Amino acid sequence: MIFTLVLILIGALLLLVIGINVIQQQKERAEAERRTELARQRAIIDETENVLSCTGMFPCSTNLVLILYRRVQEALSQSVSLGGPQTADYQRRLTDLTGQVENLQNAQKQTPAIESFRLPDTDKQILDLVKVLKKLKAILRAEHNKGKVDPNIFAQEEARVDSLQLRINVDSMLSRARSACFMKQYGSAKQMVTKALATLHTIKGLTPNDPFIAKKVDEAKLLLDEIMGAQKMAQPNAPQQKSDEDDIDVLFQPKKKW
Repeated sequence: MIFTLVLILIGALLLLVIGINVIQQQKERAEAERRTELARQRAIIDETENVLSCTGMFPCSTNLVLILYRRVQEALSQSVSLGGPQTADYQRRLTDLTGQVENLQNAQKQTPAIESFRLPDTDKQILDLVKVLKKLKAILRAEHNKGKVDPNIFAQEEARVDSLQLRINVDSMLSRARSACFMKQYGSAKQMVTKALATLHTIKGLTPNDPFIAKKVDEAKLLLDEIMGAQKMAQPNAPQQKSDEDDIDVLFQPKKKW
């Protein structure tokens, strides 16, 4: 009888130990998941705030700022619900941001003209802007896929980002072409201008009425003439080669159907 009771007690203790271990593992798993989710929300906050801090580098609409603010707002709200040592700080930031969102919603919507955009002065600033626009486009698509952005607003803002990326790409290539020409690297300069014109030709089929394209095509052709003239002056005795401008013009002619 005593032996049976001992066995029962041992079995009960084993079950108790197993039960405690299972509960402990569940708590540890839940804590690990909480920390992982909290880290994900922090990454969303940091990424979005980084993009927001760079919106002064390009024409940014009120709708776009609201999309970014709401993304941070949601991430802060999730972080508060997850708890942790920074909960009070997240709650304070959430309160401040909620007030900013309400003010923007009540304010008159503004959409600065994209024609006012000017390329940054340094290569580092240009590279930073390219990275920001790439992140911005990814954020727009992610929020749209979640159903948090009106389809019309999404289409307008994505088109603005695409246009900005085009302007940066073309202006950067033309700027590098001028620098190469100044350094008497005429081959590289012509290559850059040709690449810029090819890019403009590709986009022209999508947005044929964009005045930026016509303006930049004319600018690129004038630059190409300058490069060719400078190259001829630098090599007066070299045999005259066929102008690359003819090849460039072919890019903009209607394609023949065979």
